[in-house]
Formats: sequence, structure tokens, C-alpha cells
Amino acid sequence: MQTVSTASAVPSLETDRLWLRGHRMDEFEQCAALWADPKVTQHILERPLTEEESWARFLRYVGHWAVFGFGYWVIVEKQTGDFAGEGGFADYKRAIQPSLKGVPEIGWVLASRFHGKGFATEAVRAITAWGDAHFQTPTRCIISPDNTASFRVAVKCGYREILRTTYHGHATVMFEREPEATT
Repeated sequence: MQTVSTASAVPSLETDRLWLRGHRMDEFEQCAALWADPKVTQHILERPLTEEESWARFLRYVGHWAVFGFGYWVIVEKQTGDFAGEGGFADYKRAIQPSLKGVPEIGWVLASRFHGKGFATEAVRAITAWGDAHFQTPTRCIISPDNTASFRVAVKCGYREILRTTYHGHATVMFEREPEATT
């Protein structure tokens, strides 16, 4: 089956240690391995994902860029060229109160070997800077109350807790960030 890369339609971002760029077909196995890791999913999902579920997620990332002009990037460590994770903005049409529909929702996930090294904060800062230049609205995220590492990343990147709610029967904390003025 012939595949077409849509990665070139996604803007690239660069930080001191990371490249953020569009997903490519040849990275699907790494994406699936990321979402199959229980250390990665412990605060995000009820269980690791199957390959089929990861495929749906992968296509959703590509689809967001095609439909909305925003989405998720692959996060690559510059020094090694290794797939480090994913992060970006989405509109998941979540059944949550208050509604996130129409609000860019930021998310990030890193492979477990990249945890605790500041990569998430570095990536989220690049993603929020891109968002500040493209959205004239606050952005939000939801984080499990047990995910203290993501709480720290959110706060370092300008997000503030606005309320505690539930999502799919689980406690969750909603954060919001106002865009910074861009010149």
C-alpha cells in the first residue's frame, strides 16, 4: 500500500534539545509502543492502548492538522534523533463539564525513558508559544490529580488550575492559560 507523508504540512518547531514536527508513517510503531507502555498511560488512560487504538490516535493527530490547522507534533530529541513523545493541541469534543468544545486543548506525552529530564517543559513551552501566535483564546488542559509531574509542567508553562471535575467517572483537574501577547 502506498502512503503519503503529511508531515510537511505541519509547521516544525525547534528548541535547544528538541524538534517538533508532523507525524510520519514510519514512526507509527514508535507511537504504538509509546501508548502501550503502562508507565506512560498510568495517569492518562485506564490501560495501555492496543495497536488498533494507537492507530486511531495516530490518524486523529494527522486529521487535526488537515481539518483545524492545529494538532499534535512528534517530539524528537535532537542529540540522538530518537522519538521522545508527542504533544500539541486538539479539539476532542470531550463530554466534560465545563465543555472544552471549541477550546484548544493542549496535551503532551513522553516515552518513559525521557521522563524527569525537563523535555516535557521544553516541548510545552514551544507548543504554547506557537499557540500564542495562532489562537486569540485561552487554551486548556485536563490532568489527573495523581499526575504531579504534569501538574508541575503545566504550572511552569503558565497554566493555572481553574476547577476540579470528573471525566469518564474519574477525578480530573482543568487548567487554563491566557495567551501571551506576540509581537
